Parts: sequence; C-alpha cells; structure tokens
Amino acid sequence: MKMTGADKVSSKTSEPEKSADTVSEQRYQPFYRPEDLADLGYQRDLGDPGEFPYTRGVHSTMYREKLWTMRQFSGFGSPEETNRRSKFLLEKGQTGLSIAFDLPTLMGLDSDNPFSEGEVGKCGVVIDSLEDMEILFEGIPLDRVTTSMTINAPAAVLLAMYVAVAEKQGVDPAHLSGTLQNDILKEFIAQKEWIYPPEPSMRLVVNSIQFCTQHLPRYNSISISGYHIREAGSTAVQELAFTLRDGIEYVEWCLRAGMKVDEFAPRLSFFFDSHNNLFEEVAKFRAARQLWAYIMRDRFGAREKRSWMCRFHTHTAGCSLTAQQPLNNVIRTAIQALAAVLGGTNSLHTTSMDEALALPTEAAVQMALRTQQILAHESGIPDTVDPLGGSFFVERLTQEVEGEARKYMETIDGMGGMISAIEKGFPQREIQEASYQHQRAVETGEKLVVGVNEFQTDESPPVETLRIGPETRKGQCQRLDKLRSRRDTRAVKRALSELKEAARSDKNLMPLLIEAAKEYATLGEICETLKEVFGEYREPSF
Repeated sequence: MKMTGADKVSSKTSEPEKSADTVSEQRYQPFYRPEDLADLGYQRDLGDPGEFPYTRGVHSTMYREKLWTMRQFSGFGSPEETNRRSKFLLEKGQTGLSIAFDLPTLMGLDSDNPFSEGEVGKCGVVIDSLEDMEILFEGIPLDRVTTSMTINAPAAVLLAMYVAVAEKQGVDPAHLSGTLQNDILKEFIAQKEWIYPPEPSMRLVVNSIQFCTQHLPRYNSISISGYHIREAGSTAVQELAFTLRDGIEYVEWCLRAGMKVDEFAPRLSFFFDSHNNLFEEVAKFRAARQLWAYIMRDRFGAREKRSWMCRFHTHTAGCSLTAQQPLNNVIRTAIQALAAVLGGTNSLHTTSMDEALALPTEAAVQMALRTQQILAHESGIPDTVDPLGGSFFVERLTQEVEGEARKYMETIDGMGGMISAIEKGFPQREIQEASYQHQRAVETGEKLVVGVNEFQTDESPPVETLRIGPETRKGQCQRLDKLRSRRDTRAVKRALSELKEAARSDKNLMPLLIEAAKEYATLGEICETLKEVFGEYREPSF
C-alpha cells in the first residue's frame, strides 16, 4: 500500500475500522520486493554518498571520519544559569551549543514589559541587552565553539548582539561558525511567534543572509525549520513539503535582492523533527536531500555542489514525550535519535525524559547526551554510510515521501508561493487537520501510546523537575534599571534614530542593528523602533 499524507489524515466523518494492533497494515505492505521500486515514475539513480542527488548523504564518508555534531538544546532562567548549563554540557562531551530563548525574547519584549510577566526565563534564557549576551557567553570562546540560536522574529537583533560579543572577545566575526534559525515563515505557519508582517519580516531575513554572506562566511544565516511544523501536528510529508517550500521562498527573495544563488545557497541549512516511526523518518531525511538537490540545480540553476546539499540539524520529537511514565521517553528519544543517524543528520539534539513535565534537569540532559554518545561509539552505525540504503522498503518510502511532498509544493506554487499560501491559511489548515486526526486516533485507541491509552499505571512521575520562579524577572528588571542609568542615553537615542531612518529606506539594517546593540539599546527598544516603521502582524481569521 502506498504511504501518503492523505493516508495519514482520513475524513473527519469516518470512524477507524481496525484495531491498534493492525494500524501498520493500513500504511505499509507486509513486505517489499524489487518490483516495488520498478513502478515509481520518479525513481532516479541514487548515486553514491557525497554525490548528487545526495540521497545517501552529503559526505562520502559521513560518520566514518567525523561524527555528527552533538548539540544539546539548553537555555533557561538568567544568562548566568544558562552559561553554567552550557559549560556543564561542554564538559560532558557536547560538541556545539544550542541556545533556547524565553518567550519575551522570542517576541522582542524586555523583561520589564507588562506582557513579559510570568514568562521571563521560563522556556529559555532571557536576553534583554548586549550585557546579557556577554554574561551568557562569558568564558566560552566563540571562535572555537559553534553556536546555534533558536530565534526568529528578532533573529537579526540577536545576531547583531552575537557579533558584538565576539568583537568584545577579540574574535573576528569572519571566524564565527554556527547557525541562526531566522525562519520567520514557519512562525506564520506553525509556531506563531511573530512581530512584524510578512514582507518586512522577510526583509530582515534577507538582510541577515546578505550580511553573513559578506562578513560571516562560516556562519549559517538561516535554519529552515520543519521541526515546529511537525510539533504543531503535521505529518512527515507535510513537514518535508512545507519546510522545503519555505526554503524556495527564501531563495527567491534573496535572488530578487540581487544576490547570486551560489553566493548564499551553500550556507542555507535545515532543521527537522525526528519522530517515532523509524523507517518513515529515515525516508524523510533521505528524500529531503534528494528533493533539495534537484530543486537547487534545476529550479534555480545553482552550479556549486554545496548549493545542492541539504545540510540539516535534527531534534528528537518533543511532542512525542509523555508526562505519564516519563522514563519511557528515554526509549522514544533513543529510537528517534537512531532514525536521525540512520538518515544521515549532520547535527543532533536529543530531548530529555522530563521535558513533558518541566525544563530538563542536569541528570536528564546528561542522559539525553549519553544517548547520542552510545549511538556514536557503541552501536557500530557510523562504520558504514547509509546502512539502510538498498532496502526495498526504505527506498520505496523515500521515493513516495518525495512524491507526496512534491504534490504539496506544486499546490503552493499554484497559489503564488508560500506567503500567499500562508495568507490563504492553506498550510495552517492542513496541519490543523492532521493534528486533529492524530489526537482523535489516540483518544479512540486506534493509535496506541504506551502509558497513555494502553499499559497504564497509577505511578507518580519518578523524576525531579526544574522550575523557574519570579525571582528571574525581578533580577532582570533590576539589571535593566542599572543598565539604563549608566549607558550613554544620547548615543542610544542616536543609534535608534539612525536605525529607524534606515528602516524607511532599502538599506541593509544589520550594521545599524550592531551599532544599536553596542550602545546597549535593549531588545525591546530596538524591536519597538522597527515596529514604528514596519507595523505589527495580526493573524487574519481563516
């Protein structure tokens, strides 16, 4: 049976006819033969690892010579607390930093803004100014550690602060490496943490890509994210389709801004979810590389090999974790990490067993990191490249996932592109329907979730939890008061005025943002200044 997005999302009016024990029969054949590959109209030569279309991996040796980057997501409370957690993880063998920011920071708000109350430091680290960024990276050499920052609407502002911190450390920005998420389209589609309307938001993305292309040649200026799309309830096919179509949109905007595709495309990166269905996830990752290679070569005429490569980070599925029997989450995360590695990820985060309850404790995050290290050093998986390549089942799934993703992308092309599709509510409705059908399947028992709707117990969660209290916001407000009293107020006003004037023109805003950051203008002040020109987005009703 052919596995498609439509198969996973059935009609709202139909009721499941099969029990949970036979759900797999609805999606896959009992076994696969060579002839199951022969009828695929879009089947292509897979090539070797490190060769176009990179289905089997972007490097010829993959993990035989260099393992994936182990980049545990961290960030909570104050900059001091997250600095300690980052150093703890580096000491335990993590090979790259990945910073989470709290909700006010994601929304461009200072800690003393009334809308920030109750949220400061809760889901990530709080950053109000360059001073906080200096504390966050104190004692961490930015020319030797790669840093990923999960920030979108105010991404350009946080990038400006990061550049300023590097310069204060004496690091040439040209030596910085890491990734800025900077993917505003998936905010409009799924995560809903936006500030400005789509067009000025896209301008900021393009400005940062242009700046990084010219001044930060080792830095990935965008991580086009399917993770949040999947966490919002999409299918694997939808995650792949919407993510790569977002990528197409960014390429088109950069080209319209006068950039040449082979100048910026090599530094585009992606970010995917890894969920529980091991083979479907492996197929998705392989299809992503294959599909992106053809898009960049044939649709955009890219000629550099690195422009064809879909390099991506993977995050195991937070939405799959359960508050019930949280120790089960260790197994779920291990399976998802296995899928990511078998699928050829370039970087990986493994979620902690307690994240359905609260922020991860040190013990839980260490176990999550150890999951990666055991896969890397004890499983034998890195010994060969694309170990599932040639499996009739996996190859069939890979081509089907690609084919179904192409259909979605063609539909969006017919709507005039992703921004037009977002304005019509198309990807939002597709995800909403998929999410509804999944939840209904769990509630009816058609889909079995261990410890939730089957194999239940009355046990209490046997884990400690980490929680953030109101003292974090109180401390940040005090720090802001002290900062505003000692900084050069005239210089701040001048920097913000120049930024506002530039926003009214077609100038690249990155140099102005860096200057404002260096004068210790706060995140909220900078974002409010841009709001005065760009306005604020309000999602329409669909």
